[in-house]
Amino acid sequence: MTEQTEQTEPTEQRHLVVPPVPEAPPQPVTPASAPAPAPAPKDRRVLWAVLRWTAAVVVFAVAGAGTAYGITRMERTDVPGLATESDGRWEYPEIVKPPLPSGSPGPFAEANTAGSHYADLRGLVLPAPEGATPDKALVGKDGWLATKDFLAAYESKGEGETVGALLTDHGLRHIAARGWTTTDGTRTRIYLLQFETAAVAESLEQDYFSSVMAPPYALKGATQSLMDEDFPTKVAVEDVRRYPYTETKPYGAEHVRQAYLVSGDILALVVQSRKGGAGAMPFQQTVVLQSQLLG
Repeated sequence: MTEQTEQTEPTEQRHLVVPPVPEAPPQPVTPASAPAPAPAPKDRRVLWAVLRWTAAVVVFAVAGAGTAYGITRMERTDVPGLATESDGRWEYPEIVKPPLPSGSPGPFAEANTAGSHYADLRGLVLPAPEGATPDKALVGKDGWLATKDFLAAYESKGEGETVGALLTDHGLRHIAARGWTTTDGTRTRIYLLQFETAAVAESLEQDYFSSVMAPPYALKGATQSLMDEDFPTKVAVEDVRRYPYTETKPYGAEHVRQAYLVSGDILALVVQSRKGGAGAMPFQQTVVLQSQLLG
């Protein structure tokens, strides 16, 4: 329409007449006072482009705010790129203490002067973490491990015989054990040895198993071990005494970590080993969880 108007202007002079105003008589409009022509289509396209960009900015701003809000509502490990690396802890199943037999006074009752664990000893052994392969050699008969199988954990036959004599002299009742291997190759073995009273276990601890420098008897593959100074002392469990050790370099075929625990009438041994190095975190986690079951 613009082109047609421009073509007819040379041949035909068109005038626009303004409607009359009520207060004054109508005045003829001269070509010089004619109103400005309507915006060209090009101007309208620019206007629509500005409106579209403004709308887009608003949409992106709202979407960005929604995304930011969503991220703040998510856990850190749920956001790709922000996941926290594992510190080496294992995923254990829910750990529940076994029930006490009917008629037992309970671990904290005044009648329990012997410091006895009335619950089934086999139920006090820490369960294996998720994904671990059980060690069938530690299952034993009806869940009770033979003394000779426990003594096989020591480095030499002579040391095994010495420990065996000590256990006999102190009236060892029975041994419950459990072992497993995790996917990274770490082997874990836990032994719980129960005696008649807490006084007997304490005597065995103080006279033979409470060394603060090195373990009193070497385990297989760990002829040289010292007290683990890096084990966090603040992570303590009430009524449980522990003695953690770690093998010194150079390691043998495997790096061995071990800890003796004493709680009431129970002496426990926790052992972890792995080729190249047994991690400190899973060892500490296992020792603390086992202590909590005994405490």
